Amino acid sequence: MSVLSILKERGFIDDLTHTEELEDYLTHNRATCYIGFDPTAASLHVGSLVCIMALAHMQKHGHRPIALVGGGTGLIGDPSGKTELRKIITQEQIDKNKKGIRNQLARFLDFSDDKAFLLDNAQWLTKLEYIPFLRDIGRHFSVNRMIKAESYKARMESEDGLTFIEFNYMLLQAYDFMQLAESHDCFIQMGGSDQWGNIVAGIDLVRRTLKKQAYGITFPLITTASGIKMGKTHKGAVWLDAEKFSPYEYYQFWVNADDADVVRFLALFTFLPMAEINQVKHLEGADLNKAKAILAYEATRICHGEDAAVKALQASVSMFGSIEIPKGLLPGSSIPRGPHSVASDTAVPSSSCLKKDIEKIPVVDLFMNVGLCKSKSDARRLVKQGGAYINGNRIAVFGQMIVDDDVKDNEILLRAGKKKYHKIILT
Repeated sequence: MSVLSILKERGFIDDLTHTEELEDYLTHNRATCYIGFDPTAASLHVGSLVCIMALAHMQKHGHRPIALVGGGTGLIGDPSGKTELRKIITQEQIDKNKKGIRNQLARFLDFSDDKAFLLDNAQWLTKLEYIPFLRDIGRHFSVNRMIKAESYKARMESEDGLTFIEFNYMLLQAYDFMQLAESHDCFIQMGGSDQWGNIVAGIDLVRRTLKKQAYGITFPLITTASGIKMGKTHKGAVWLDAEKFSPYEYYQFWVNADDADVVRFLALFTFLPMAEINQVKHLEGADLNKAKAILAYEATRICHGEDAAVKALQASVSMFGSIEIPKGLLPGSSIPRGPHSVASDTAVPSSSCLKKDIEKIPVVDLFMNVGLCKSKSDARRLVKQGGAYINGNRIAVFGQMIVDDDVKDNEILLRAGKKKYHKIILT
């Protein structure tokens, strides 16, 4: 089965250019493809996972992926899908963020022996001269066509409008495609559906300047069954960096997936065979929860490694009770099989403090200090709704104070709602 067929089967494809020619090109060539990544943060997040997994599938089928960090375009900002001007960051910030992004991508892609590349478009964009760029590149672009692109509509219809800086973004991304085609024989660009206009512009520029055929693949915007944008939680983004979002929290994000999302997420965010994943469609209740555990384990293993996935599984069992993963369920997974009933909770988010520092303070202050609540009003709502617990006991009064009986073996276990835990270790 071709890589394009696999991407279609697993739900990656939103749209393609030159479908038959692209299929033929991928079948008869070791193709080089690329996706651009925004360097405005030191970590990528779950919202980038579809793109990352698509590159990984391409590599697994013998093709060569390029992860292009937008060090140059990051100095401007991509208006695609945005309704306000993106904050412009410094080169120093971009350089720091690139290091974090490379570390995360290296868990999904093999960069050894030129099997994949991490490039930065600052290498060529920051050296451009304005007049030659307008003469040689700008003349190929129609303003009438550009302003009709979906990537500009949201900004043009917003109160602030579209700045001239942002208007140039399509030209720069198209120039990236032309540069990669010329220097790395890269003739496939992939990205989110909001990048369609930019990708088509790049294909046209490659054709006009290099007289070569290029191709585009876009992916759908992934939302949960409840309509929420993928990767959003009460804490904000679900980061791929373990320092910003622990492997335990990452595991919990996946294990708490909506029942209606499990099959789709297994297809998109694991490498398990579709023949196995399709069997999950018929599961319900406790059996489906076991499939969720495998989804969480596999997603955590891919992102953070086998050891972190095992610890996250054990910590989850410690918090929420035993689970037994049968051998016949998604057998391609490396999750430990059999019953899991006694486990360590060392992967549960925790912090330490001096015992004297928590004496005679409101319990809700601890909830805010460890990030289980964002504010006192948030904590008040949690207590009022009966969702705040200390060592398994519900907090009945908003002003309840910490007392000696709240300390068990020099630890305090806080819980917000059904799934969010934090352990405080007293020293």
